Parts: sequence; structure tokens; C-alpha cells
Amino acid sequence: MTNVAAVEMSADFKTVLSEIGSAMNAELDRLLPVVPGPENQVVDAMRYAALDGGKRLRPFLVCASAGLFDVPRARALRAAAAIEMVHCYSLVHDDLPAMDDDDLRRGRPTVHKKFDEATAILAGDALLTEAFTVLADAATHPDGAVRANLVAELAHASGAKGMVGGQMIDLMAAGLNLDQAGLTRLQNMKTGCLIAGSCRLGAILGNASAADRDALGAYGIAMGLAFQIADDVLDVESSAAETGKATGKDAAAGKATFVSRLGLEGAKTYARELAETAARHLTPFGERASVLRQAAFFAVERRS
Repeated sequence: MTNVAAVEMSADFKTVLSEIGSAMNAELDRLLPVVPGPENQVVDAMRYAALDGGKRLRPFLVCASAGLFDVPRARALRAAAAIEMVHCYSLVHDDLPAMDDDDLRRGRPTVHKKFDEATAILAGDALLTEAFTVLADAATHPDGAVRANLVAELAHASGAKGMVGGQMIDLMAAGLNLDQAGLTRLQNMKTGCLIAGSCRLGAILGNASAADRDALGAYGIAMGLAFQIADDVLDVESSAAETGKATGKDAAAGKATFVSRLGLEGAKTYARELAETAARHLTPFGERASVLRQAAFFAVERRS
């Protein structure tokens, strides 16, 4: 039996990630065209938020999961664009003074610093709304029932029972003294639900069985938690120049993190164990899921 911990980063994963990132930028550019009139300010802010690159991990997960079921790439990219719009909207709002109050994102001024707070709020609102417009379009899938399932999946992953609910807990976290179970629930909601949703969107596009959807969702939850723990580690070990955003803020705010609960080495070990768990959830898909296995380890080995 192959030890999943022995899976190595390969050029295949990096190549696929880069290719999907480039395709995602082109798709978002197409889906968010410049418009005439004064309302173009909000479109400029949407484009600034969505076209600034980033890892494009969630689009990769949509496309790689969809690829397991031979979904045409054009359909996968549309679903991937929708989930990236939601992710980018969440970053715009997270950075606002009322939330995390950050001035830097991906090495550039945050949207409210580049434009203003009102424009940033509206840009986030518009990105969220446009995501569902994209999923509801027949170009994403000809079957209306599939499109309805895509919409429901993204709504569940991003709403009060998912990402938004997790952000609410995170805003209260300094006063909650969360234990490890509480931290896990917080991060599964805030980060894991959208990552798992990315994997499930790909499966839904491919009319996958419930078992396959659940396996990919479980992979995404484990990977999402590993990803967040890696963020906690980077917040301690890295600089703003490396990560493209402020570091050390959680400790300064008195928030519990996996590093504060487990120690730095304990957090690293736990993240690696979660990556291994994520990889095991891909067993039903065999070698076809190779790049997804590699992605699980990328989540904990990255430096930004």
C-alpha cells in the first residue's frame, strides 16, 4: 500500500495549477467586462479584486474534480469563475475596517484602500450576485436541474451555515476562548466549506454519484482545515513581503489559533496529517486524482 505521505510535488500539479490560473483570469476578464457610465467604478473595483491573481486554488479544485467525470473544460471554468467570485468578494469584505481592517492583500492595496469603503462593499455585493448569474446560465450546463444543484451548493457553502457563519464566529473569536474543537468548527465553516464546495461543484457538473460527491467533499474539508492551519503557521513564521498580507495579527488580537493551541511543531504535524487524510478520501478515483492528491500537500507546504 502506498504511503500517501510520500506523494511529492511534481511539475504536473504546478503546470495544471498555472494553466487553470491563466484560464481563470481570461474567463473572469470575459465575465466582468468594463461598462460605460459612472457605474463602471464598481466594475473596476470588481475587476481589481478578481483579476489580481492569487493562487486560484478553488478554481483548480473545481476543474480537477470536474475532470474526474470528463466535464468539458468550458463548463468547469464557468463554475470555477463563480466560486472564485464568491471567494474574492469574501476577501474584499474581510479586509474592511469593520472586519479585519487590512490595508494589504496579495501584495497590493486592499479594495477599500484603492477605491473607498462604499465602493468596496458594493463590489463585494456585486461579485457575490454575479456568481449566481453565472451558475444559472445555460452555458454552465444545459440541464436546469444541474444548474439548480450548483446554485444550491454554492449558496450552502457560502452562507450563514458556511463561510459567512464562520466569519461571524471569527469576528467573535477573541472573546470565545475556543478550544481545538471550536477552532475546527470555525475553520471548517469559514474556509473548508468553500473549498469542499469547489470539489462538489465539479462533481455536480459531472452528474457524479452521491458517494463520489461526498468523497470529494470530505477531501475538501480535510484539505481546507490543513490549508487554514498552514495559514496560522505562516502568520507566525512569514513576513508580509512573503505572504502579501499583514502577519502576526491573530496573536496581537488575542485570537486562539492552531499554533497557540498545539504549538508551532504540533500545528505543522496536524496539518500534514490532515493532508494525508484528504489524500485518502481520493482512493475511489485512483490515479486520475493524482493532481488533487498533490494539491492537498501543496496546501501545507506553500509559503504564501
